Amino acid sequence: MRNRYLDLLRALAVVRVVVYHVTGWATMTLVFPAMSVMFALAGSLMAASLHRFGTAAVGRRLRRLLPSLWVLAAVFVPAMLLTGLPLTPKVLLWLFPVSDPPANDWGALALSPIWYLRNYLWFVLVSPLAWWLFRRAPLPTLVAPYALTAAIELGLYPDPPMVVQQFGLYLGAWMLGFAHQEGMLRRLPNRFLWPTAVALVAVGGWWNFTQPGTRGFDLNGNPLANALWSAGVILVVLGREPARTAWIDRNAIFSRAVTLINRRALTVYLWHMAFVVALTPLVDVVGWSHQNPIGLAIRVVLVFALLGVVILLIGWVEDIAARRRPELIPGGRRRAAPPKAADQPVAPRAPEAGTTGERSVVPVPRAPEAGTTGERSVVPVPRASETGRTETGVRDVDAR
Repeated sequence: MRNRYLDLLRALAVVRVVVYHVTGWATMTLVFPAMSVMFALAGSLMAASLHRFGTAAVGRRLRRLLPSLWVLAAVFVPAMLLTGLPLTPKVLLWLFPVSDPPANDWGALALSPIWYLRNYLWFVLVSPLAWWLFRRAPLPTLVAPYALTAAIELGLYPDPPMVVQQFGLYLGAWMLGFAHQEGMLRRLPNRFLWPTAVALVAVGGWWNFTQPGTRGFDLNGNPLANALWSAGVILVVLGREPARTAWIDRNAIFSRAVTLINRRALTVYLWHMAFVVALTPLVDVVGWSHQNPIGLAIRVVLVFALLGVVILLIGWVEDIAARRRPELIPGGRRRAAPPKAADQPVAPRAPEAGTTGERSVVPVPRAPEAGTTGERSVVPVPRASETGRTETGVRDVDAR
């Protein structure tokens, strides 16, 4: 059964990412570190799959992850080849992006969210080993990624490969997802959880303000501050998960929006940056700068409108990848099936001669209506990420 609270967190994270990429507001990374939360949610789901399916969970996750990428590649790779991208064997990385797939200048920016799939793919592949280690030594396994990031930022491990940087930055959030799935975060007493969360946020905030990264106070330019601040937020939002979530579905429109974003999260994430890039010229044509609230609001609405079109056209690919019945707009109520003939009310029969008893009619239970369920974890002028390096020569644009 779906956890609607986790669905809500994922929906908020996806929306926050899109809005951040349109506006470029650095404070949004502090209010809600969306990418780390998304990795934590993905780690929790991966742990649940490992519980249920063992190592076969890796194949199941890849099956759900890759088809949406292939649809994106089918549109953009031919366009990039026609506009200067060399045809080399590295193009095959668009089928299985264990490293950054190649892109030309405009494609590197429009397709920058690929970094998330790359990291997600890495974490899925190492999850069986990470899960084995976590269950035997949870605290050391959880702390190791944060220690790695600290060593890099303090100069103890200078110039690490990009893959090492990314494992240090986001694998810790993935491990916190493991801890959530095991119930460890929920069992933490308030006297420990809250001081720990406050300390992590305080240290991360102090480092961010005293050692500002490549983007000023934007967490995306400061890996150590990002990792610590995000860990504190994750401890709270997952460790104090509400026991009751019926309130999420009390409003039908809100409930359906949460379900829609969850079932189309990958489509929204992969395609939104292309629309942000496409609408950027409007800044010069109409004058919608990042200092113009009305212009920003219009651009946000336009990006989500274009995403709505993409969801209608190809969003159903996510349903097929998850082996669900394809839907154009998921989240609606299904009609209850009509009762079978055997379930129809039985008309009372007249008493036979010589009898005085009456035959009682048993009320037929009504078929319950199917409820809605959720399925399945940067900028006016788009910013390039400066937190990582690619191995293919394409900038690792941080679509966070």
